[in-house]
Amino acid sequence: MKQSPKRTVTSQQARRNRRVFGRVLFLIITLLFVLFIARFSYIAIGKNVENVNLSARAKKLYTDTQTVKAQRGTIYDASNQPIAEDTSTYSLYAVLDHSQRSTEGKPMYVQNKKKTAAVLAKYLPISKKRALKYLTPSSSKTFQVEFGLAGQNISLTTKNKIEKAHLTGLNFVQQQARLYPNGAFASYLIGNTSTSSKGVLTGTMGIESAYNKLLTGTNGFKTIKQDNNGYKIPGTTQKDKKAKNGDNVYTTLDSRLQTLLETEMSALQSKTHSKSLNAVLMNAKTGAIVASTQRPTFNPETGSGLSSTSTWRDSLVQDLYEPGSVMKVFTMAASINSGNYNGTATYQSGKYEIDGQTVPDWETSGWGIITYNKGFALSSNVAMAHLERQMGSKTWLKYIKRFKFLKSTHFGLPGEQSGSIQFSQAIDQADTSFGQGIQVTAIQMLQGLSAIANNGKMLKPYLVRKVVNPNTGKTVKSYGKKVIGQPIKSSTAKAVLKHMQDVVYKSYGIGSDYKIKGVRIAAKTGTAEISNGKSGYLTGDDNYLYSVAAMAPANNPKYIMYITMKRPTLPGTETATQLLAGVFKPVMKRTLLEDSSSSSTETSTKMVSYVNRSAKASEETLKKAGYKVTVLGSGSKVVKQSPESGQVMMTGQRVILLTSGAQKMPSISGWSKSDILRLADLLGMKVTFTGSGYAKTQSIKAGQAVSDEENLKVTLGN
Repeated sequence: MKQSPKRTVTSQQARRNRRVFGRVLFLIITLLFVLFIARFSYIAIGKNVENVNLSARAKKLYTDTQTVKAQRGTIYDASNQPIAEDTSTYSLYAVLDHSQRSTEGKPMYVQNKKKTAAVLAKYLPISKKRALKYLTPSSSKTFQVEFGLAGQNISLTTKNKIEKAHLTGLNFVQQQARLYPNGAFASYLIGNTSTSSKGVLTGTMGIESAYNKLLTGTNGFKTIKQDNNGYKIPGTTQKDKKAKNGDNVYTTLDSRLQTLLETEMSALQSKTHSKSLNAVLMNAKTGAIVASTQRPTFNPETGSGLSSTSTWRDSLVQDLYEPGSVMKVFTMAASINSGNYNGTATYQSGKYEIDGQTVPDWETSGWGIITYNKGFALSSNVAMAHLERQMGSKTWLKYIKRFKFLKSTHFGLPGEQSGSIQFSQAIDQADTSFGQGIQVTAIQMLQGLSAIANNGKMLKPYLVRKVVNPNTGKTVKSYGKKVIGQPIKSSTAKAVLKHMQDVVYKSYGIGSDYKIKGVRIAAKTGTAEISNGKSGYLTGDDNYLYSVAAMAPANNPKYIMYITMKRPTLPGTETATQLLAGVFKPVMKRTLLEDSSSSSTETSTKMVSYVNRSAKASEETLKKAGYKVTVLGSGSKVVKQSPESGQVMMTGQRVILLTSGAQKMPSISGWSKSDILRLADLLGMKVTFTGSGYAKTQSIKAGQAVSDEENLKVTLGN
């Protein structure tokens, strides 16, 4: 049977369509294959995909770059003991998600919660019950948990003890921290730090801020090649760049005197609840600040005492105030030096009229007609106003400028003020002669007083004696005695010192409370009115600024002490003078006994390694070099040491040598907190402190065997 023409045409058309489709499909496949080959060749040759370098990505995948953190420089006292140094703390967290396993399938979550809670309770300030509660959250989907304050700021020693328990699921995060072993200790001068979002410590006040650039080191890095499991590939090169630690800052502060001053000032503050207190002790022959503190204060390590409402001002350089009667020292000096003073001449005390306005004495009825010599010892305002009128306002202003009031001392700490003066009217000029109408800083007063104590030569006060690069041991900056002028003659300075002694020793002098048995004192007390913020002054005994400037020994002063007490609540049983003398006398007594100026002559050197060397020979070598040495253990060779090799050491620092054998507790009486922490780290002990200053008592007796399970409790004091 023949096919119809219509069906034949349709069949032929279908075959042609299939051939066309096949050819098109072949062309598409061929084109795709060519594109694939071209793309593959491009990637193989150029090694780039969407601007991503595959070679670099692969290299990065199998390369680990670790940051080697630089240490922030240490701040030292005059005896080369650290008062601010770097440390590491750790935060703890526990992984609870059971899906977390290593590449080998080992659990990376907490398996035994009861055992974990027991270990944490043993080493952290947390109960077993509380720890278990953290480890057993209400939601079964919780990935990980933290342990509140108990799991923060963990020491390296405590971290190591927890890790020795070999518990799964516990992890630590390291943070850089700053250790202030003495607590509240010249806090506004030393300052404190804060941690940036990148984990870098930055100074926020005091030396920490002023020397931040020098204290901050430069991080290094370490790059290693690793396989899929994170192990280093044998035979590969390792690139690294050493970290450069920050420079070390050496201050003039005497820790023992500073600690005593802190104690006395705290006692005074508890009695008076003053709005502010300030006390500074300066070496009269060099300008070195030996001790200085203020109230309110704070603990830079814990932050206690600092808040959004507390003072963030360093009163030594940032607070301006009218100094009151201590200013009479400079009025007397100007009058004598300008040839206008006649001490045996007399005047009518009580009040003095100037252009229709009255200058009153603090004893408003006065003491009758008296000599100017007696007027100074009695702190007569009228006497000083007469002296200012006699020498003339231009001469008086010239001496104000000679003593460099109204100018920054460039002490070196942030925010230093320059001062101000009201001097347009005759009454204003007279007021400045007894310390009203002129605003100064405490550091300006000390600078001016140095001319009285130092035969007319005025010294620039300083707090930092040198800055040392710990990487090279070289001194980067050095500071010391600097004469910045001679506002008065030597004979004038001696005459003023004699008048200041009259304040203490004359029967009518008002400074007899400052007498110290066995040493002659020169002093000038002050009581200044405080502005009410408008056009007048506050009234009442509790609304004054009381002060004293005292020098010892009076015939050739070695030290100057200046104390101010603003708006105290006077207890009624003691006068303001007696209260200030309660700080001055114990501190000055200790100062004269301990002449701390000799410590500034000590030199630095790099610590060498004594590991594997004879303990006895090492001890002898170190002692001959001027170090304090403590040897632990009964072994004959050194196995560990602190400080480690390469660290910059100063003469007088303590070196701890650890040997093998039984470890016995040494006597740590008089040790600094920093030294005790180094000891605890070497022995793997936990240590807790109460009080501030230097070690007084220890819970583990000297000679008693110790282990890393021990908890040493130390009481600190003066």
